[in-house]
Amino acid sequence: MTPTQAQKEIQQLTEKIQYHNDLYYQQNKTEISDQEFDMLLKKLEQLEKEFPQFKQPDSPSQRVGGTITKEFATVYHKYPMLSLGNTYSQEELEDWDARVAKGLEGDAYEYMCELKFDGVSMSLTYENGLLVRGVTRGDGVRGDDVTNNIKTIRSIPLKVKGTDIPESFEVRGEVFLPKEIFAQLNKEREDIGEERYANARNTASGTVKMQDSTEVARRKLDCYTYALLGDHANTHSEAIHKLEQWGFHVSKTYQKCKNIQEVLQYINKWDTDRHTLPLETDGVVVKVNSLEHQERLGFTAKSPRWAIAYKYKAQSLSTRLNGVTYQVGRTGAVTPVAELEPIFLAGTTVKRASLHNANQIAQLDLCIGDYVFVEKGGEIIPKVTGVDMEKRTPSVTPIQYITHCPECNTKLIRVEGEAAFYCPNINGCAPQIKGRIEHFIQRRAMDINSLGEQTIRQLYDLGLVKSPADLYKLTREDVLRLDGFKDKSAKNLLEGIEGSKAIPFESVLFAIGIRYVGKTVAEKLARYFKSIDNIAKATPEELLKAPEIGEKIAQSVFQFFGNPENQTEITRLKEAGLQFESTAKEPEKVSDVLNNKSFVISGVFQKYEREQLQDIIVQNGGRVLSSVSGKLDYLLAGDNMGPSKREKAEKLGVKIISEQDFEKLLNGLTS
Repeated sequence: MTPTQAQKEIQQLTEKIQYHNDLYYQQNKTEISDQEFDMLLKKLEQLEKEFPQFKQPDSPSQRVGGTITKEFATVYHKYPMLSLGNTYSQEELEDWDARVAKGLEGDAYEYMCELKFDGVSMSLTYENGLLVRGVTRGDGVRGDDVTNNIKTIRSIPLKVKGTDIPESFEVRGEVFLPKEIFAQLNKEREDIGEERYANARNTASGTVKMQDSTEVARRKLDCYTYALLGDHANTHSEAIHKLEQWGFHVSKTYQKCKNIQEVLQYINKWDTDRHTLPLETDGVVVKVNSLEHQERLGFTAKSPRWAIAYKYKAQSLSTRLNGVTYQVGRTGAVTPVAELEPIFLAGTTVKRASLHNANQIAQLDLCIGDYVFVEKGGEIIPKVTGVDMEKRTPSVTPIQYITHCPECNTKLIRVEGEAAFYCPNINGCAPQIKGRIEHFIQRRAMDINSLGEQTIRQLYDLGLVKSPADLYKLTREDVLRLDGFKDKSAKNLLEGIEGSKAIPFESVLFAIGIRYVGKTVAEKLARYFKSIDNIAKATPEELLKAPEIGEKIAQSVFQFFGNPENQTEITRLKEAGLQFESTAKEPEKVSDVLNNKSFVISGVFQKYEREQLQDIIVQNGGRVLSSVSGKLDYLLAGDNMGPSKREKAEKLGVKIISEQDFEKLLNGLTS
């Protein structure tokens, strides 16, 4: 492809991707599948890699991340991000309305009502139509510059299109983790043996401050914008309409209200309807609509006089605890579940609720027959929050946490420092076996989409599949024994299994189901060690040298490969033809400026990941070693480097260099 053709293709792909993105977020329509969208994005990324000079400042490729930020710069807000006064009653809201009327001295006024979203406040600055800065609320006066992470959020425009766009303007929004994504994230964490996140709001807050924007992109954050700052409109409603016209994601739940009675009607309507929304809400924000009126009303020391937040009371109902059942997950973790007398809560009938673990049961002092308080919070799944002690009777039965697996009767174990009990019978406990197979075939792992939970259950019950490796032994005759399978569906299933043999190593490593090894960790291990054999023979100390691998993960990986049954399973999967070596190409040579010098990399760096430094060294004619010796040329030292490496380097006379020293070496400024 010639440069001219590439430039034209990049332009066309950029416009096409932006069109489909706008269609999805502004009109709730789709014309192509997620897979087709991702393929367009990958094609654009590849072209931009080959022809970086044609990458546009608003390129959609920024949505996939790739930037590492070790420290977030502090930015002072042009307009302070003030908090709102709160009210919990109709009377207090009417008193506030009276103060507004008094402050406006009899002038007619109206309100704008918007739902108060439970997310992370964000300030977005645009210059010449381009997003140039995303800053957290911080202390209201200054916040953190998280621009690289914010650019991964697909509902935030990288470039504003439309008419009457100011040269510079600021938008306020709420970044959030949709309920569906939060539930999926928790399921994935549970699947690899990690503790679930407590709530979507805190998880969203932690995500925007992640150092790796690629991981932020995977979390699929969203953002509703709710304010346009500056002298760009006469009313708040006019400003909202401008944001909509310019392509911003605005929740359609807002409403203009003529008086406080209409505000109260809005509040009552959304008290129940809000539970149908894709994110958590905890109240309603009421604002005087006229910006001139807002200016006249002014501010108190802490909040504006022209706006107030009405907070909904968390809906918590009491119902009888009829019993506790126990579920066994893929990793063997046993989760207690409350069986409840059905109640109608937050729009749905609730019969079961999470109890998390034995610690919570003990902390709440739960008994069978108790009346318990149940809330339906950010996790979607209801949870028991307390006991109604006034209703406790002498007939209640204290809960005795089970000592043996409810599925295979194996004695449960509890690892010191962990809350959950585990069934150690990993290769003989049915839910664990079926769970591992379900994990193995999922889209982010082996992507065998013609298999599902019910099919796996049938295969297991018929004795056809007892481990993932058994999938590759299935015949047409085996599959035709399954309910609902005919020639075509059997052919599709077998082709899907056969096609999975081409799935790359990092996905296979995730698929085999090592505890604590999620998709990102699997990718780090695969890139660092290059093959399953290298990982299998690595000591815990060697595993710790891989990027972002901590003690817990290193011990889990080491123990997994030390298990003879797991070794047998890996051998069978190898024989089936799966990919157990990385196909990632070595970085292309750029120069010989490092002149075959050897480096050991240790610690955390401001501008680079350790993997990036390894690539840069190799690309520029250097070598990367794993341990300090007398023959080593340089110890490249970052923050929080272990003292033993430094001491050994100093003892052996090895030159210790900083990140800045390394950049000078690259530029040929020192030796």
